[in-house]
Amino acid sequence: MRLTLVISGLGAGGAERIMSVMANYWVSQKDWQITLLTLHDDTIPPFYSLDVRVKYIPLGVAGFSPNPIVGIGNNIKRIQKLRSAIMDSQPYAVISFMDRTNILTLLATWGLKIPIIISEHVYPTCYPIGQSWELLRQLLYPKANRIVVLTERIKSYFRSEIQSQTVVIPYPVLPPSEIDVNSANTVFLQKPAIIAMGRLAEQKGFDLLLRAFAKVKTLFPEWSLTILGEGVLRSNLEDLRHELGLNDCVNLPGLVKNPYVILRQADLFVMSSRFEGFPNALCEAMACGLPVISTDCPSGPREIIQDGIDGILVPNGDVEALAAAMNRLILNHEERKNFGLASQKVTERFSLDRIMTIWEQIINQVVHTH
Repeated sequence: MRLTLVISGLGAGGAERIMSVMANYWVSQKDWQITLLTLHDDTIPPFYSLDVRVKYIPLGVAGFSPNPIVGIGNNIKRIQKLRSAIMDSQPYAVISFMDRTNILTLLATWGLKIPIIISEHVYPTCYPIGQSWELLRQLLYPKANRIVVLTERIKSYFRSEIQSQTVVIPYPVLPPSEIDVNSANTVFLQKPAIIAMGRLAEQKGFDLLLRAFAKVKTLFPEWSLTILGEGVLRSNLEDLRHELGLNDCVNLPGLVKNPYVILRQADLFVMSSRFEGFPNALCEAMACGLPVISTDCPSGPREIIQDGIDGILVPNGDVEALAAAMNRLILNHEERKNFGLASQKVTERFSLDRIMTIWEQIINQVVHTH
């Protein structure tokens, strides 16, 4: 099988990580020929490791457009270069990740008679892409041979014509890798420790988490909070940390390539997101056997956490409920232990082999019926 994968870039994000995992799996386990195209250039290397057998081609066509006219011109150039790269790779099928890239890929492959699979990674209602892009999404998505979404909630966003071509495939969850905890760049947590992880962005709700933890800290001053990740809101979160008097117990160490090393040190994982797709961070924490608390945001947590069995769901955006859930698990060591034991089963429910089998069935369908 010869596939071409398309994504905007290969930075430190959930979709980027999963595309890397998929590419590596197909070249190593299936001996498929995989070409991976990014719109970004190669000035920053991929955050996640790629197998040397993956043919990685950064097209260098991403960039900011100062106005709509320039934007149209830039997008025409992107489409032309992407079309040429796809044709050169001679794929049996193309797989594209994420909204705008999906639209560009559908335009770039117009008339090429190559099966196209596109994949959405967040709940679109919570992540508007602008009127023009949204119109293109609604017009072009029916042209795809299959649309892959992470949850039924995301699928429900689209009209019936698009839903009829849509398949729900969650992210695979990888078991914790055996890596030396003393390896370079390891963060050592201040115990007992609560941990969170994600981009320092509005979506992740870390401002809510800091306010909730401030309430927890008054009752349990020995506990610490570490938030792994980097992003545009770092200075805002550092200011809020200072304002809440949490400088001595809240750590923001930045990005880490292998979070499992640090997750294993923690006592409790909390996800405070306002919206998600299918949160990798939550799955990784559960794979490490951590008891977890998450906002019941759209979408993902409800499909991952079995509330009261392997974790706790709290109302979205509710600081008081988030604090109460943390207090509950801090007080109840036995419940934390039981949740942690149950949460590890996430690696069975969403195992790599299981999820990749579903992907391969979809790929075979579109290739053999096209």
